[in-house]
Amino acid sequence: MPSAQPATPPATPPGLEPSLPLPSPCLSYWHKTTRGFLQLNANKDALPPETVDYTIVGSGISGALTAFSLIDSGIPGNRILILEAREAVSGASGRNAGHVRPDAFRGYAAYAAVHGPEQAKKIIIEERKVLDAVDEFVRRHDVPCDFDLTTTFDVCLTPEFAAYEAQSYEAYKAAGGDVSHVQFYEGEEAKERTRVPEAVAAYEWPAGSSHPAKLAQWLLNSVIEKGAQLWTHCPAVAVTKSERSGYRWDVRTPRGTIATNMVVHSTNAYAAALLPHLNGYITPNRAQAHSLVPPSAFSAENAFTSTMSLRYSLHHFYSVIQRKGDGTIVLGVSRSNPELSAETLAVRESFDDGAFNQEIVDDALKRFVIMFPEYRAETERHGEGLDHAWTGIIAMTPDSVPYVGAIEELPGQYICAGFNGHGMARIFTCAPGLAKLMLGGSWEDTGLPECFQYGKERLIKAARKGQKGSVW
Repeated sequence: MPSAQPATPPATPPGLEPSLPLPSPCLSYWHKTTRGFLQLNANKDALPPETVDYTIVGSGISGALTAFSLIDSGIPGNRILILEAREAVSGASGRNAGHVRPDAFRGYAAYAAVHGPEQAKKIIIEERKVLDAVDEFVRRHDVPCDFDLTTTFDVCLTPEFAAYEAQSYEAYKAAGGDVSHVQFYEGEEAKERTRVPEAVAAYEWPAGSSHPAKLAQWLLNSVIEKGAQLWTHCPAVAVTKSERSGYRWDVRTPRGTIATNMVVHSTNAYAAALLPHLNGYITPNRAQAHSLVPPSAFSAENAFTSTMSLRYSLHHFYSVIQRKGDGTIVLGVSRSNPELSAETLAVRESFDDGAFNQEIVDDALKRFVIMFPEYRAETERHGEGLDHAWTGIIAMTPDSVPYVGAIEELPGQYICAGFNGHGMARIFTCAPGLAKLMLGGSWEDTGLPECFQYGKERLIKAARKGQKGSVW
């Protein structure tokens, strides 16, 4: 059987060995609070269909929204199959920190260095569009995902990072970027507005938060009601050229092979397992988040009303949201932290989402108390404080933006993956854009930045320039 791998993949140093999702992941806060989802283990033991027109690999927001967009464009739901290696929404969509947080200017210089100033500006403009798209979608469909349209603070905790932010702001503004929606505070005003005594400066702009698993589950319910099929605990283990008449590809699973015409890779960090030529171009990075039950100093009228990114440097930061309904605080941590041990830092590139790291828990809680001294751990009542910790696997690309579009060397295969830990600020235009491409539209029809488009030349450029890492 011929392999799906292109004959001449671009040369790149090998990354971590590609992997399918590991079988026993930990549960996130979002998973713990949605165990009643009826499609959680849909078709767990059933044989998959022998043929289907569209096969989407991955049941997170990217895959589910692609299916929704195809159906919304007129494709009958019964022509679509979604495969999931574990239970529904078990990957990054169910493990993030709950933000729907566009970049307002900070990433401009880093994007410009890789993609040029015009593309950098488009990237940031696109993220603002995504916030509007999520807000409009949730309101139009009355999606019960606890979406909260609010504002966010970028809190600068050192003079050095305040200077970096100021330079980024001015560079984006000088390039014609719109910053009319951004408010700036410094000194005592920054401290007062953010409640962070360490704050040197702060920027505020529109953003949101949500229950991401509820959002993904609503999308899955919606497409299933329209005839789409969901098979959980049924990983796609290989995609090969089909010998069945009228079909392009065979998607092999442990429970049978599915002949199909179109394959969508919505597997984020796991994409190289089925697309081995992406090994080294899409890599996993393990992140960690924590849910806290707030004490009275952060409850009721004292709760946070804005989300936050609290930054000591570009890559050393903490994120905070507080849910309106139950008041839970979700505390995320950056993937780089100079205070962590070499042993902890050494395993950041990993597919293992089975357990949390205690050193990261200890650092996050210590740092939270420093940033918000109103939080007094010694006066916590039983039930307050740390409730849960979990890990998730982020997908990194060398040029910090996702891969979206047709895989030209594999006609009939498409990709929407590689979100660099920033999927909720990108997926809600990337997935509908991919659906337009699948239905014969042009890249211009998607409205996406050109640098998001998948292509062999993009991979070759990344290898040639030795690009690595992410602005996130």
